[in-house]
Amino acid sequence: MHWRYSAWDGRQDPLGERPDVGDLLDRLGDDLLMGAGGRGALHELRRRGLPGQRGLEQLREQVARQRRELADEVAADGPLAQLAEQLDDIVATERAALAQRGDDDARLDELTLDALPSDPAGRYTALSSYEFSSPDAAEAFAALTDHLRKDLLDAHLQALTGALEAVTAEDVARITAMLAELNELLAARAANGGDPPPDEPERFAAFKQRHADLLPGDPDDLDELLAELARRALAAQQLLQSLDSEQRAQLQALADQAFGDVELSFQLDQLGRNVSAAFPQGLPTPDAGDTSDGNQRPGAGEPQVPQQAGFGGPISRIVDAYERMAELDDLEQQLGGDYAGATLDDVDEQGLRRHLGDDAVREIAELKAVERELERSGAMRVRDGELELTPRGARLLGERALARLMARVRREPATRRVGADPEASGQTRAWVFGDREPIATAATVRNAVMRSVGEGRRPAPGGVGLRPDDLEVSEQEVRPRTATALLLDLSFSMPLQGHFVPAKRMALALHALIEGRYRQDSLHLIGFSDYARRMQPADLAAAGFERVYGTNIHHALLLARRVLADDPRPVKRVVMVTDGEPTAHLVDGRSVFNWPPVPETLEATLREGMRLARTGIELDVFLLEDAPGLVDFAERLVRLTGGEVTRMTAEQVGRTVVGGYGVPGAVHG
Repeated sequence: MHWRYSAWDGRQDPLGERPDVGDLLDRLGDDLLMGAGGRGALHELRRRGLPGQRGLEQLREQVARQRRELADEVAADGPLAQLAEQLDDIVATERAALAQRGDDDARLDELTLDALPSDPAGRYTALSSYEFSSPDAAEAFAALTDHLRKDLLDAHLQALTGALEAVTAEDVARITAMLAELNELLAARAANGGDPPPDEPERFAAFKQRHADLLPGDPDDLDELLAELARRALAAQQLLQSLDSEQRAQLQALADQAFGDVELSFQLDQLGRNVSAAFPQGLPTPDAGDTSDGNQRPGAGEPQVPQQAGFGGPISRIVDAYERMAELDDLEQQLGGDYAGATLDDVDEQGLRRHLGDDAVREIAELKAVERELERSGAMRVRDGELELTPRGARLLGERALARLMARVRREPATRRVGADPEASGQTRAWVFGDREPIATAATVRNAVMRSVGEGRRPAPGGVGLRPDDLEVSEQEVRPRTATALLLDLSFSMPLQGHFVPAKRMALALHALIEGRYRQDSLHLIGFSDYARRMQPADLAAAGFERVYGTNIHHALLLARRVLADDPRPVKRVVMVTDGEPTAHLVDGRSVFNWPPVPETLEATLREGMRLARTGIELDVFLLEDAPGLVDFAERLVRLTGGEVTRMTAEQVGRTVVGGYGVPGAVHG
């Protein structure tokens, strides 16, 4: 078992309530009993979620929806769209100024504006050499140029320019020098086979000190800075891949014109090569850490960080969007778990918190706790890599099923039988003249107190007066010790007809009833399909179900007779639950299958029923289907054994079998 530890951040509750194991088993129960196995049932529980909480499927759908919304926003607002808007505003301002002039030069300038290229990059390049008449237009274009430089740098190097509102011509030299020194650090590492050279810590510390204003985050070493650069480079690469060749050319031309600096372009190109070389297996996708500028990336539906005046950084924002989309892609895959070795530990909790909030992280933590709590309680265990139900888990699951069944069963007081030892049933009833059962002291005193209060009198000091109407007696049952063999049909038709889970829940509930209330009795569980075999309650939750042909009632009855012969209890009975007529029987120890049933199978099964009758074992049959052939056969079988045939739905069988156990006069009771 592996444990992961993290610092307490104020949200965890070290004394928080543990999930109720019985409730967890209830929610796992249907999938467990259908043969999904522990891992499969746990996966379904996590997919659906705990009561009142989102499961992995709902969280994944919300992440996928955010990604689609983000992709739609990117598609609707191309990387050059806002630049075109800004340029249109600048040109409009310039045209307004020219319209107020009546000279020929103004008309020529208007013709120049009319002839501007239609694409944003071409318009920007043409306006770069244009002499503005409007001071406002000239100032706006200069501001646009400064912010465009920063935006284009942010698209690749946001972590290195976050402290600058705009990149002026003076800043270009500083950034170029910083990039040159960073490239030297990366080149030294590459020359050392990709490992940090001995002097790298000292060189990086000096680099960080010289360029502190360009490093708004606080990277401890070159690896942290390199990881941020790689994430940003991947997002920028995804943006470029989304553009057609003409748009990529325009963006490149825009960058060349905006920077106008050969050395800066060289250092940027060199940095791109060095970053790619540092990750030969491909650039890493965004991880769970915070962004290097100390701010969280805004998720869909969250307020965006206010942009600077002027151009506002649309290109870097779109790169941000691609970075967030990559993170959302990873989250969707992690929440889906559709890959080998997937676990909830793979889910990026920081990314989940950014996009879906703290509640989502808490819900993931509670889903993680499910398996841990099941193992801690002893209800389930890991064996050979599979999570399986333990005997204690089977008992808990049976007790929950029993509680639900008994809540719908009206139990009548048991009658007394001469010659048997009475046993307390745990119930009480009003005393009547002639009762010999012991007085239920607590219930009697309670009745007297409640009567006194109802009459407006306080109980006398030192005691309470009793009346005959206050008396209650402890109900007792007198019944001989009983051995029951429960024959459960596990053939392929049971899950196909929807009978599998209710029948198994009935078996677990009956086991819990006998273990808890009728400990002097015994239950022998026998499952049968093509062959019959003895089972333990936990075996009912074994992974998979039997895709075999044959309902071998002959073998089931034979095994029940041998098992009950070894049981010392004086009363013995067989209870069989099935949905199909016998289609297999044993011949020289091998199961022979035939459909439709052949006379040899029917005769072998009836002979085994007669052997049960000779040993005094009663057989009761519960039919979950009412096919004429099945009903006719079952009635012939019970006529030989003195039992009864009861036709009912799978949902009714639990109430009938469990509710009638121990009740004189009830079926098999």
